[in-house]
Amino acid sequence: MSGRGKLVCVTGASGFIASWLVKLLLQRGYTVKASVRDPADPRKTEHLRSLEGASERLRLFKANLLDEGSFDAEIAGCDGVFHTASPFYHSVTDPQAELIDPALKGTLNVLNSCAKSSTVKRVVITSSMAAVAFNERPRNPDVIVDETWFSNPDFCKENKAWYVLSKTLAEEAAWKFAKEHAIDIVTINPAMVIGALLQPTLNTSSEAILKLINGSSTFPNVTFGWVDVKDVSEAHILAYENPSASGRYCLVERVLHYSQLVKLIKDLYPSIQVPEKAADDKPFTPTYQVSKEKVKGLGLSYRPLEESIKETIESLKEKGFAKL
Repeated sequence: MSGRGKLVCVTGASGFIASWLVKLLLQRGYTVKASVRDPADPRKTEHLRSLEGASERLRLFKANLLDEGSFDAEIAGCDGVFHTASPFYHSVTDPQAELIDPALKGTLNVLNSCAKSSTVKRVVITSSMAAVAFNERPRNPDVIVDETWFSNPDFCKENKAWYVLSKTLAEEAAWKFAKEHAIDIVTINPAMVIGALLQPTLNTSSEAILKLINGSSTFPNVTFGWVDVKDVSEAHILAYENPSASGRYCLVERVLHYSQLVKLIKDLYPSIQVPEKAADDKPFTPTYQVSKEKVKGLGLSYRPLEESIKETIESLKEKGFAKL
């Protein structure tokens, strides 16, 4: 499907996923209004302005997730909205101010602007597997996580999983708001997203790979799902373009414990020194499965994780982050 003649909005456009989303939308012929916190900051905008088609069809605007109404003017007149803006950090001093408020209030702020617009047909929200799988239910190799799973906010709070809580509360609020205001929303729920970086800054999920190749002596005793940034961006567009797309879409190419991830890196790059032991002596957290059934309905085929790892490492080298 061509986006020619269609106007869409992307929030948080300078981010890792959003930058790829803007690139793919421009390639498809869409005209894109893109929000950034500071349009005058070249580190946030230069990589977007240099994209093919940007000079003709990309319009950058300033908006803040916590400024009520700051998206109104830009969302007015758009056919679709992609809400990707949401902070992702592991270490925070004030979880409420740094993670929860921007995710929760920001999502409601953007949806409120969508509700005021008579032109918006669908909103695609970047959620996360964080909003799916973090609950009391056991995860092991026989368990298949799917779109019917929801993370439990109380469980998040008990475990001080503040990023997970921020994504869980934001998605819960989005579904409630959409129902009350009859807005057509779809959520994309990716796991850890890796691949080539378009932006000049280091994002959290790419940093996870960087730490493994930059001299760390141990790897985390954690199991995550992993997926390519291009697949995640493409899923957003497919979810917007496909009239029958609905609900949530879990995006995971493969679930790996960090020990398996380290082995993959070593297989791909035998010369790279990777950590050989876990950060603690506890049994390894088990792997589990994530259903790929629903995503197949979008027409998405995953890139193999080996390819994503390679592109991540090459990109980290090219941008000067990796000391190899």
